[in-house]
Amino acid sequence: MGHGNLSMKKRSRQFHLLDLASAAIFLAVAVFFLLVFTPFGDSVAASGRRSLALSDADAGQRERLVKLVSAGQPLPACSADVVHRVPCEDPRRERHCPSPADTLLCLVPPPRGYRIPVPWPDSLSKVWRSNMPHFKIAGAKVYQELVKEDGPSFVFPDEGTLFPGGAMQYIEKLAQYIPISKHELRTALDMGCGVASLGGFLLNKGILTLSFAPRDSDKCHVQFALERGVPAVVAMLGTRRLPFPAYAFDLIHCARSLIPFTAHNGTYFVEADRLLRPGGYFVISGPAVQGDNQDKDWTDLQAVAHALCYELIVVEGNTVIWRKPVSDACLPNQNVFGLDLCSESHDPSYAWYTELENCVSRMPSANEDSAIGSLLEWPLRLNRPPPRAALMKNGVAAFQADTRRWVRRITYYKSLISNLASPSIRNVMDMNAFFGGFAASLMKDPVWVMNVVPARKPSTLGVIYDRGLIGIHHDWCEPFPTYPRAYDLIHVTSIDSLIRDTLTGNYRCNLVDLMVEMDRMLRPEGTIIIRDSADAIEKAAQIAHGIRWTSSVYETELESAGSEKLLIATKVFWKLSTASL
Repeated sequence: MGHGNLSMKKRSRQFHLLDLASAAIFLAVAVFFLLVFTPFGDSVAASGRRSLALSDADAGQRERLVKLVSAGQPLPACSADVVHRVPCEDPRRERHCPSPADTLLCLVPPPRGYRIPVPWPDSLSKVWRSNMPHFKIAGAKVYQELVKEDGPSFVFPDEGTLFPGGAMQYIEKLAQYIPISKHELRTALDMGCGVASLGGFLLNKGILTLSFAPRDSDKCHVQFALERGVPAVVAMLGTRRLPFPAYAFDLIHCARSLIPFTAHNGTYFVEADRLLRPGGYFVISGPAVQGDNQDKDWTDLQAVAHALCYELIVVEGNTVIWRKPVSDACLPNQNVFGLDLCSESHDPSYAWYTELENCVSRMPSANEDSAIGSLLEWPLRLNRPPPRAALMKNGVAAFQADTRRWVRRITYYKSLISNLASPSIRNVMDMNAFFGGFAASLMKDPVWVMNVVPARKPSTLGVIYDRGLIGIHHDWCEPFPTYPRAYDLIHVTSIDSLIRDTLTGNYRCNLVDLMVEMDRMLRPEGTIIIRDSADAIEKAAQIAHGIRWTSSVYETELESAGSEKLLIATKVFWKLSTASL
């Protein structure tokens, strides 16, 4: 009996082990089918690739991925939570970038439901809800008057402003005191731009407005501006200068912004003064001007303006207009802020990671006079060498040659890119602008161009502003201060030079990271034009394949000297799989 029971227990254990083995095999087969034949497998695989792309635990992993993409191997997509990510920018602090080794190396996907943006000029009136972080916007009280939902769109009642009567009526009010329609004013800066309606409607007056605002958690000011087809960048006034040259803007405007112009002994007002042309206009509109319970703020604002010898044009309601003097004769006016002229060695146009100073920038010398009234009216100034060009060695001759060169080049580019002058291209960037010849040659087309002058190259940005264009300083080894999918067309000449040290010739960062950043800024179905040596174009073409661009290599125009080639690419409109969202 005992032996029989023992035999039965043995067989029972054998059957039990057999059942476990069968179950394990069945489970393994099920997992195999799940991973290979269902979207869940795609999600798991994508997650693994993203771990490789995003991990900073092993620098070797990143280097291996860079080499793979350089050879044309596919770069994985980022996760859905970075679709609106702006590297280096944080709502709580000013610009700070991770090291290259800690920068994301993956392709930023479009948000779910993304649509090709509404073409200009209709985009000024409406944008697609699905292209914006609408779940954040819906909870922002400030947008109850600025933005309304209309089916699949956001529309802008009263032209998207908090001013009674809308943006055009407000502009007409300003025009009673400022020569807005007389071709004297061309460049404007809108500080804390709302949804950029002022900049959008000033275009009708021939004034090109660059708007800026910090990256915020709910208002998406800059993202709205770019989606509407209006120039804008992410920036904030903190401890550093804004990345623009001195005497760049004919008009500076600030409405309902939280910028404390009188704080730190008037330092932010002084920074606005650095950027404003002699004879330019400074408009502040909001509670700080004669607002309820704002007596001290208003008194301090007037005191700083008096210290800088600004002429008071008008105070009407909550709006004040001042005009900057055209000489230093009045300065330094007696003041309680300790303001004095900066030293003669002080360079007011150096503005890349430059700390703010509590001193007043000197007026430009007679040789570089850029005061309103000294420059030619718009558009005559566009193709005439401005005084600042003459300050550079052979600057006037180089300016004239560059202008002629780009007329030829743009004519050739339009023969290769059929939609270059169409409404489908509105927001354009030139990553290595020099004198802005590329932008000047597109002036008759329905576009605006962000002219970027690399921080380590000769400072020609003042010349760009003097000819009536806009731009910014930037170092291309860092991400650009904008949202994803901001530009329809990105152009770059000598891309290899953007990542090399000008003295040693050594690489400061790699081409893969730069082209991945270009991909982040470019809209789906957007266009890339790269002009460089044959070797550089060959490298760029390999990487273009790895980041899902369709591209072709072309010879340059017949009049071109040297051995340059062109890479013209299109960003494919791809989407994350449903399982990855």
